[in-house]
Amino acid sequence: MSRAKLAPSLLNADFSDLRKAVSIIEGIADVIHLDVMDGNFVPNITFGPLIVKAVRSITSLPLDVHLMIAHPAEYIEDFVKAGADWISFHIEVTRHPGEILGLIRSHEKRAGIVLNPQTPAQRLFDYIDLVDFVLVMTVMPGFGGQRIMPEALGKVGEIKEEASRQGLQLEVEVDGGVKTENLEMVLEAGTDIVVVGSSIYAASDPRQAASDIRAIIDHHMR
Repeated sequence: MSRAKLAPSLLNADFSDLRKAVSIIEGIADVIHLDVMDGNFVPNITFGPLIVKAVRSITSLPLDVHLMIAHPAEYIEDFVKAGADWISFHIEVTRHPGEILGLIRSHEKRAGIVLNPQTPAQRLFDYIDLVDFVLVMTVMPGFGGQRIMPEALGKVGEIKEEASRQGLQLEVEVDGGVKTENLEMVLEAGTDIVVVGSSIYAASDPRQAASDIRAIIDHHMR
């Protein structure tokens, strides 16, 4: 039996006290999700390698860096040096995803491709043998607190079916609008890694919220 991983996103955390934000999820999370936005590919701007480096200095949890940026290849090495363990980028921004995946893997980091809600799973099938994980967006990228698009969850099964057909093992991550009330639906889709942001950090008791989400995941053993 296996359980999905919990990857809290710091997007809605208090960046004036990163140590506290990380301590809230220590012992509960499996990995920390860090959303990097450039104001170009998406209309919001968040942070860059310096914040990743700061988070790296205060936790031993793996850092899952999600690059919502227009030119990811130019910044892979910066995020590697900052301490990223997993690096993913959007397939929509490049005609040569295989080259970027190869660059990430050349640094011995986990390489991932991200699919926007409207992007079909088949778009990545030519490169699926190069990915360690696929991130399925269930909201439009750029802002936290959006409502989940359940129709996007069908891609989880499609990706896993294709990976199995090719004799590959990979994980599928889901990000966007995940809350306690829809978490079972997300897990039933076959999700391996669940990204949760505002449902934890916007809660009145963030650690309890994280614990409640962890309990649902632990109960849903596959």
